[in-house]
Amino acid sequence: MRKKEGNKEVAILDSAIKVFAEYGYHKSKIYKIAELANVATGSVYVYYDDKEAILRKIFDQLWDRLYLQLKSVHENEHLTSIEKIDALIDILFDIFLENSALALVFVNEQFQLIQKAPEKFTDSYNKFLDLGEHIVQEGIDTKLFNPKIDVKIIRSFIFGGLRHLLHQWAHEPALYPLHTIRQNVKFITKNGLLK
Repeated sequence: MRKKEGNKEVAILDSAIKVFAEYGYHKSKIYKIAELANVATGSVYVYYDDKEAILRKIFDQLWDRLYLQLKSVHENEHLTSIEKIDALIDILFDIFLENSALALVFVNEQFQLIQKAPEKFTDSYNKFLDLGEHIVQEGIDTKLFNPKIDVKIIRSFIFGGLRHLLHQWAHEPALYPLHTIRQNVKFITKNGLLK
């Protein structure tokens, strides 16, 4: 049974995430994505020129969603910087808990995609990281966080560490349960930042 016209693109993207997670981007085939989406292979090309365009759309949607959620947290004047850092970590973990295949695509494919053409990568990625920096700077300015912290270094440290830990979890979930990683990341991050 074919998907309804309005659901085709959603079905294609959902299927692409599963196929990329299972086979890796380079070994994935458009016909396999179409088959899983229950659409004709030609239908995929109606929406996307090639496999890379599909992957870019996946990351556009991921980082747009993450950025908008963090923007809402950042703008909440009732939250302290500590609570905002907590929320930032939760936002990242929640999105991957709800879709473990997306976590695999994130850890396996994002770095190569950025390296290939950084200027083509979604703007929301840097906007998200910039908001994280602002939250840390806000904590320093309000004297909640240690003033000796370099926000650029902490940005790379936190997001590099999260990416690596998600990679470990994606490949050995029993050894690295996501809820345990989340608790430890929160503990290390907050205690490392606090004055």
